[in-house]
Amino acid sequence: MNTANANRFGIEIETVGLSRTGIAAAILSVTGGTLYGESVRLPDGRTWTVVPDGSLSGHLNGEIVSPICTYDDLETVQAIVRAVRDAGARVDESCGIHVHIDGSRFTAKTLLNLVNTVCKYEKLIEAALKVSDRRLTSYTKSMNSSFLARLDSVDVSSLSGLSNAWYGHTGGGSRYDQTRYHGLNLNSFFYRGTVEFRYFNGTLHAGEVKSYIQFCLALVDRAQSVASSSRIRRNVDVSNAKWQFKLLIKTLGMVGPEFKTARTHLAKHLAGNGANPARLSTTSVDYAVAAE
Repeated sequence: MNTANANRFGIEIETVGLSRTGIAAAILSVTGGTLYGESVRLPDGRTWTVVPDGSLSGHLNGEIVSPICTYDDLETVQAIVRAVRDAGARVDESCGIHVHIDGSRFTAKTLLNLVNTVCKYEKLIEAALKVSDRRLTSYTKSMNSSFLARLDSVDVSSLSGLSNAWYGHTGGGSRYDQTRYHGLNLNSFFYRGTVEFRYFNGTLHAGEVKSYIQFCLALVDRAQSVASSSRIRRNVDVSNAKWQFKLLIKTLGMVGPEFKTARTHLAKHLAGNGANPARLSTTSVDYAVAAE
């Protein structure tokens, strides 16, 4: 994780129960700056914006869109989440969180590494984040099998080749291309230059939001620092998935006190106690999740 902090990020947080002007006022109370309708311009010139989103329930809702952030902004992000929650915002099943990571450091090789890594662990990630069935069938789909097949049939040694594999044709896509509705959204990369992670259910728990950002940064850092990554999907052992996820986050470098809270939040929905099953049973099972 030594280089993960070098990657910039952005976050979109969907909420209901509070008007967009109310959300903006809550952001202003934390950040200072100047309020322009439903946007808050920070003293450093960056802007937090609250925008409408037709997928959200109710008439009081809004999507919080951050400016470009660095790792040092994590505390501010958490403070904003708390302030918005305290002002009356909440989440329901229509809400989600999207994390964008700056794509400027990606090459074709490292972007393919990210695809392979996410593909390999996607079922475990979906289980850990408890992605709702509604999101899995609509806004947060698993990796497209046709896209994965094309990775083995077309030249993906260049970013344009990866784009052709993602869309299934040359020429790229538009901002609202339907391929964006996947847990790992590369349409965002090819259109605006950020890799988007859409796996996260809505939350206004500041610790969970921070853990989601750290997890995405760690996935990207892993992809950008290894020589190659396997794409073979791992099955989830539902009886001790917490152990499998423990190995994954260790592989991603999320160790030490800095990530203690993240490890707790990311694994709390999984079964098991996190102990090595090899020490508890002689049953022969492949738990080598961390091995590349």
